[in-house]
Amino acid sequence: MPMLRARRAIQDLREYRPPLGDRLGLRMDFNENTVGASPRVLQCLRELTLEQLARYPERESVELSLAEFFRVRSEELLLTNGVDEAIHLICETFLEPDDQAVIVVPTFGIYELFVGATGAQPVPVLAKQEFAFPTEDVLANLNDRTRLVVIANPNNPTGQVASRADLLRIAHTAPRAAILIDEAYFEFYGETLLDQIGRLPNLFVARTFSKAYGLAGLRIGALMGSAEQISAVGRVASPYNVNSVALACLPAALHDQSFVQHYVDEVRQGRERLQDTLRSLGIRYWPSHANFVLANLGQQHRGFVDEMRRRGVLVRDRSQDPGCDGCVRITVGAAEHMDQLLAAIRATIADIGLLKGVPA
Repeated sequence: MPMLRARRAIQDLREYRPPLGDRLGLRMDFNENTVGASPRVLQCLRELTLEQLARYPERESVELSLAEFFRVRSEELLLTNGVDEAIHLICETFLEPDDQAVIVVPTFGIYELFVGATGAQPVPVLAKQEFAFPTEDVLANLNDRTRLVVIANPNNPTGQVASRADLLRIAHTAPRAAILIDEAYFEFYGETLLDQIGRLPNLFVARTFSKAYGLAGLRIGALMGSAEQISAVGRVASPYNVNSVALACLPAALHDQSFVQHYVDEVRQGRERLQDTLRSLGIRYWPSHANFVLANLGQQHRGFVDEMRRRGVLVRDRSQDPGCDGCVRITVGAAEHMDQLLAAIRATIADIGLLKGVPA
């Protein structure tokens, strides 16, 4: 008897399965905000009414406010269910089976998943030595089938960045491809291509409120691009993709920029503290522009992750990512959490002894 089967593209997908439970302890594994959102957000949650929850979400006023905040036109912005949905919508809008999407790796695994789900072909381009951005290799992989180039800037999990000049060069070289710049970690870096929205018709910039703003649980982000292209992407999106609770809370979060800036300042200081500690312990790491640092623990990476967990601190094993053998990604947070993290790192290194697998 014939059986229902998923499309071949779905059957062939490599699953993306981050840990979704049993994450007890200091969570320095998912690049979350370690102190949470602004107190204004909590107050907003307390003031929500049953009537608000009973209504379908109304997004227009929030999109208008957010467009003003980002200094783009309202028709150049689409609210999304986190950056994940923005990536998904871009893929669904522009990719046909047998198209190609260039993805610089190692990077966020969702890119390859959503590209593959359309039947298009992901074209991974490996970062250069020390995870430097491979501009020339990206350009060399552009062809008539290229319909998407996805670049996280800063990149996850390496914390490395591509220069503005290189990103614009790629966008100009591939006018028939959507160029998606994922700026999820923008606040910890400070450089953006948002000023090019409307000038380059194939450019998209995605932002999230999960990191610096501490709203990961509400799932809200934004996709920006030319008005014509955002209109096309909007045809794929549900008008109710962002829930009423997130829409009610986002303005409160945006209006407390002093809270956000204070947290960002703490993260930048904590990032230096973490890198100084790793350096003093002889652990190789890559200087980061995000709210995490990638470190190479060599052959003992698994033991390091397990021992840190035993001490109540969660960090992320990224050793399966391309070019990341032996690597662990460590989130950076507020000062009090960095105290706990750094103490656990020192104690763990002392317990597991000489790091024989760590390259010099």
